[in-house]
Amino acid sequence: MKAVYLLSLLAVVCSGNVLKNEEQDWWEKTIIYQIYPRSFADSDGDGVGDLNGITSKLDYVKELGVGTIWLSPIFQSPMYDFGYDIADFYDIHDEYGTMEDFEVLLEKANELDIKIVLDLVPNHTSNESVWFQEALNGNEKYYNYFIWEDGIIDENGNRQPPNNWLSHFRGSAWEYREELDQYYLHQFAIGQPDLNYRNPEVIDEMKNIIRFWLGKGVSGFRVDAVNCLYEVDKNLFGGSFPDEPLSGRTDVDLGSHDSLSHIYTKDQNETYYMVYQWRDVFDEFKAIDGVTRAMMTEVYASIQDVVRYFGEGDLKGAQIPFNFDLITDVDASSSAADIKRAVDKFLTYKPVDKQSNWVVGNHDNSRMATRYGTPLVDGINMLVLLLPGVAVTYMGEEIGMVDGYVSWEETVDPSGCNTNDPVNYVDSSRDPERTPFHWNSEKNAGFSTADKTWLPMADGYETLNVEVQKVSERSHLKVYQALSKLRQENTFRVGRYDSLALNEDVFVFKRWLDDNIYLVVINMREAEHSIDLTYFENVYGNVEVSLRSVNSPKNEGDIFEAKSVPVVGFEGLVLKVA
Repeated sequence: MKAVYLLSLLAVVCSGNVLKNEEQDWWEKTIIYQIYPRSFADSDGDGVGDLNGITSKLDYVKELGVGTIWLSPIFQSPMYDFGYDIADFYDIHDEYGTMEDFEVLLEKANELDIKIVLDLVPNHTSNESVWFQEALNGNEKYYNYFIWEDGIIDENGNRQPPNNWLSHFRGSAWEYREELDQYYLHQFAIGQPDLNYRNPEVIDEMKNIIRFWLGKGVSGFRVDAVNCLYEVDKNLFGGSFPDEPLSGRTDVDLGSHDSLSHIYTKDQNETYYMVYQWRDVFDEFKAIDGVTRAMMTEVYASIQDVVRYFGEGDLKGAQIPFNFDLITDVDASSSAADIKRAVDKFLTYKPVDKQSNWVVGNHDNSRMATRYGTPLVDGINMLVLLLPGVAVTYMGEEIGMVDGYVSWEETVDPSGCNTNDPVNYVDSSRDPERTPFHWNSEKNAGFSTADKTWLPMADGYETLNVEVQKVSERSHLKVYQALSKLRQENTFRVGRYDSLALNEDVFVFKRWLDDNIYLVVINMREAEHSIDLTYFENVYGNVEVSLRSVNSPKNEGDIFEAKSVPVVGFEGLVLKVA
């Protein structure tokens, strides 16, 4: 009898991502919609998006079927890295509005049953923060908030940085300050000094920041660059931070961050336990009112490291360690097998009792429609919204926005500017995916009434915008809205999952619960195919079109034999077994 039980359990585990058929928490069934505040909606005509602009567009977000908004940083900042260099963690950046404006946003979002999640940047602050300025003035408390090291005098008598560590934005990760005759560590821009998490006072400060905003009513945080929190303990190396080894990559120059293997500045073991401590703070609030506060972690690392953020044993971590495989592993050149492998990777490595999540774009990566191609917009949105788990959408993906062109003269992103290369800066700049949102065909796509916006508008907004797609008979926007409605069905919320690459071009996944069976078909290429869906277990007879991409010649309600479904180039289909 015991053997029979074990075999049954193995069959369930191997059958393909069984989800618990019970009431899900709000974060498990939501769509998370990322808004980059500078580029969403400008309410005061200064060319920069703001909080009141976001509030004015909440009805649109609700119409998408979105339940959660993640706001990129809104805290007080000199904006050298556009909000990721925070001068005051407890206040709103003045270009974006006031604390009262934020409270109005929260109130309106609550009325619409939309959760607000903020972007926490715990690794570093701004060199214009009170903390850093106090450190420069000799205040020991704040001096110890940062990581300071003496320089090295070379054989020519010249001062050099403490070691070879490099910034993500190129060049040395150390900056000299004459006031203290020392270097401070900045893993990112010079204006972003790293915080010292080996100082208990820094840990307490960050926990208090989390408590402050959760107390304001936010529903959680997306945690930025979390795997950079800790550096190696220098006491293990005689009191000095060691050099990092060369990565061996031949496609980058020696000033590039990627030229080193970051074994001492990323993915340190202490980082995971810091995240677990933050989860305890989140759960303090749940203990009071019974409402979960959600944590999303941003980590570009091996899958083995990413899933550690879920937790360890009884220690709970992030509910949503971001899964970037659909950004880093695949693109327009990928085959159906490549897509299957990318999807299966996270599902395979995540703990069986944790939720998966799907991300295809953000403010740091070329837009989904640019990377995959406009014809695949609906198909990729089918992946994100109908695969098991949490869906994450970067603003504009619902209408198929593409990267905008930003000239060298107009480039403001430090990642691009620091190349000092007027030709190849585009390979590093993140400005193209941050160009303002397309609302309509009017001036500045309805984003702003200003004569000049903080970044230029992308070409083609006159026809690629929300207003046009709302009135079109078929549009990416309408497909997205239909998908968001479909994902609320139990089959997609808690049903099982399986997938096949039926040939080099066509990827198909199956979602089923009891007698309800759906098949989602995505053709990655222009070639036409006739596909046999009976390779899937319990799929036979006919299938009916529930939803199709804008480029599909089919209509909802069309019936096809499961053994021979015609698929045109780049077509996306949601089929239901009749």
